[in-house]
Amino acid sequence: MKVKAGVLERANVFGIKEVDIPDPGPDEILVKTKAVGICGSDVHYYVEGRIGPYIVNEPLILGHETSGEVAKVGKNVTHLKEGDRVALEPGVPCGCTDFVKQGLYNLCPSIKFFATPPIHGTFAEYFVHDANFAFKLPDNVSFEEGAMCEPLSVGIHAARQGGIGLGSRVLITGAGPIGLVNTLTARAAGAGIVIVVETHKNRSTMAKECGATHIIESFDKTQILDQVMQITGGAGVDVVIECSGAGSAAQVAVETLKPGGTLVFVGLFSALEVPMDLNAITQKELTYKGVFRYRNTYPTAIDLISSGSINVKPLITKRFGWQNVKDAMDCAHKEASTQIKVMTEWN
Repeated sequence: MKVKAGVLERANVFGIKEVDIPDPGPDEILVKTKAVGICGSDVHYYVEGRIGPYIVNEPLILGHETSGEVAKVGKNVTHLKEGDRVALEPGVPCGCTDFVKQGLYNLCPSIKFFATPPIHGTFAEYFVHDANFAFKLPDNVSFEEGAMCEPLSVGIHAARQGGIGLGSRVLITGAGPIGLVNTLTARAAGAGIVIVVETHKNRSTMAKECGATHIIESFDKTQILDQVMQITGGAGVDVVIECSGAGSAAQVAVETLKPGGTLVFVGLFSALEVPMDLNAITQKELTYKGVFRYRNTYPTAIDLISSGSINVKPLITKRFGWQNVKDAMDCAHKEASTQIKVMTEWN
């Protein structure tokens, strides 16, 4: 079938095109797109035509933060039916590798992820997806909230990686969209102190609304360390969630963590090599963990939103109709310091 889609031809060449969408296979569903959020990765592909080793060498449909309505089901699909409202987890592993057997499917090298070359994304009127990675939305969860399950999943996975629980003291560096969902999930997990480092006023204000107990409006290492120690009575924090991609933030994390603490890397660094105090890491027995997307998070994300434990609605700061998806991309790029989440509305 022919549908309209937001296609990136090459860096800075993006617009609505007509594309072919196949019928769903036996284990797939055809989805009528309803809401798609714009991620920083979409903007990177749009502006630069690549993210690290992932290069746009041929036209690519962008978009991966998605919800929609089931339009058709494959013959083997029994848990979904036409008309169901669903959130779509964008990463699907291929085959039963050791990673999949262990439940670590996000680390599987065979995974196919929306809008990661050469896999097309969801800026389209309709798309086909594996039914096992489609999750029903309760009636009280909107399509926009369903789309927000994708970035929220990053926060859930990071909270799990850090072992955040009741009374945890947490430092989050950076309050962009991912830093903010980490703030939401840290508080939902029971953190008692959540310190957020952010220099942009609107983002620091939003961090407070998301549950931050303290804001540090500086990325100066000395100021961060001094304020963290003042807030924690000199003890330091249990967990640092690094969302900024700033080398200085990673360095100061070692000093702010209490012995036995955990540093969770979420943000991607522009500099591949960042100096670290290895002796301090050893002597304090610190644990380092990475976050690569997420796994087994969508049911939790939906439950947190449905129950009211987490409110993602304030993070959506601007909306565009799907016909204006290029304007939405330009907004997400040029107004990155003032917008949190730009949402596109479909059909």
